[in-house]
Amino acid sequence: MGKSYRQYCPIAHALDVVGERWSLLIVRELSHGPLRYTDLLDRLHGCGTNVLAARLRGLEQHGVVARRRLPPPAASTVYELTEVGRGLEPVLHALCSWGLRTLGAPGADDELVPGWLERALGALAARLDPGLRLTVRCGNEVASIAGGAAVAGELDDPHAVVAGEPAALYELIVNGDLGGVEIDGSVEAAAQLARVFAEPESAPPATATAR
Repeated sequence: MGKSYRQYCPIAHALDVVGERWSLLIVRELSHGPLRYTDLLDRLHGCGTNVLAARLRGLEQHGVVARRRLPPPAASTVYELTEVGRGLEPVLHALCSWGLRTLGAPGADDELVPGWLERALGALAARLDPGLRLTVRCGNEVASIAGGAAVAGELDDPHAVVAGEPAALYELIVNGDLGGVEIDGSVEAAAQLARVFAEPESAPPATATAR
């Protein structure tokens, strides 16, 4: 691991553990399930093999990540989050929500890695009505919100289906602009996405509107 802040402070300690470059992105990838070293390398574009190995080693030493050998026929080693590591998931969601405010809509040259939509919706789901059932189709991605969490794929009976390009979805969520997306079903249910940033985080979630 890198240099320590050497402060008796929980924030400083947390940064000692996961504050180095790539560490939280490794946690981000593993939050969706175990991955092989080569899988992580493929997903973390720009992270060198020596850096990835060092970060994984440090995260293992702090009990954030563990290695596990899969049984045959896979017979490969995967990395996965420990219970301690999973404790960072609310932190990732908070960072995602915070970063969305100033990230800006994706441009034509911006690469969106597979699974980005489910992750984005996962950061918002906890701030929405847990009864909301919403499917979002965006570019090549399809993900849904149900039971206060994000899931991959479509729902059988959502309150609404929202479809649009990534830039239009960004404008809906961050700026409340419904004009760039298509809504099949309850507009009120879909509009909950537009209220995530319009209302204080402490405000109670709105009630889902069925069709």
